[in-house]
Amino acid sequence: MDLISDQGLRLDGRRPNELRKIRCKLGVFNQPDGSAYLEQGNTKVLAAVYGPHEIRGSRTKALHDQALINCQYSMATFSTGERKRRPRGDRKSIEMSIHLRQALQAVIKTELYARSQIDIFVEVLQADGGNYCTCVNAATLALIDAGIPITEYMVACTASLANGETPLVDISHLEETSGGPNLTVAAMPMSGQIVLLEMSQRFHLDHLDKVMKHALRGCQEIKAVLDKAVRDHVASAGAACNWEFKTD
Repeated sequence: MDLISDQGLRLDGRRPNELRKIRCKLGVFNQPDGSAYLEQGNTKVLAAVYGPHEIRGSRTKALHDQALINCQYSMATFSTGERKRRPRGDRKSIEMSIHLRQALQAVIKTELYARSQIDIFVEVLQADGGNYCTCVNAATLALIDAGIPITEYMVACTASLANGETPLVDISHLEETSGGPNLTVAAMPMSGQIVLLEMSQRFHLDHLDKVMKHALRGCQEIKAVLDKAVRDHVASAGAACNWEFKTD
């Protein structure tokens, strides 16, 4: 399957360096301390944050100098075309939870909440490629909504190589399953630090650098979208508070 047409367009009409359309909203639930909903193309994710709170279960898990970060990744039964039961404790979910924890722990100021716990839950409602990246981006918004201090935005993006030479950014499920190599990057765009780097297949050394640059550029663009959503959310919340104050 040709991933790029003669006109230079991908299967879904995007150009090689173009992101999927991103829609996001903060504060979608009242029960958690923070929550967010994010759509990246047809991939849709809900994220909820609880805490910081006291350690639940055994007190031996408590860390005397930082908070314990607990991440749980799960997929809804209807998230893919296959209607099968998806237990939370399967191998893939555990692996994704560990990768999420690794990325988010790098930006959370855990030293401010010693001997406490922060729970982060993400649920994939619809999967169409880039599940991990969408979960990282949604969890970052949920942490901001919860008011938990972070050093900067944690953003993730995917990249691939079409026809052995053209880099693609923010790949969809169809592009993921086409057989080409996929690169997943979780980074802090402001400082340029890479927290997680995962490759599904081998990249030739000549192509790895340019594919990584496209993934990092995608992280920069996603960060700008998330930052605008946060600023709009804060502005709307401030306007609502002012209106209530004037009404009283």
